[in-house]
Amino acid sequence: MNASRLTLLFFFFALATTLTGCDAIAGIFKAGAYTGIIAVFVVVALLFFIVNKMRGPRS
Repeated sequence: MNASRLTLLFFFFALATTLTGCDAIAGIFKAGAYTGIIAVFVVVALLFFIVNKMRGPRS
């Protein structure tokens, strides 16, 4: 297992153990629907950015 895969695995493990689904959903619903949509968009964009950085430059 190379270092980038190990880092990605550690990142997802840290997310899974620190964020509980019920708390996150309750906070989103308390803040409102538009805030939830924006939060989902930001998280997906951040994950896309991280995955692309881990892959490295494409030829």
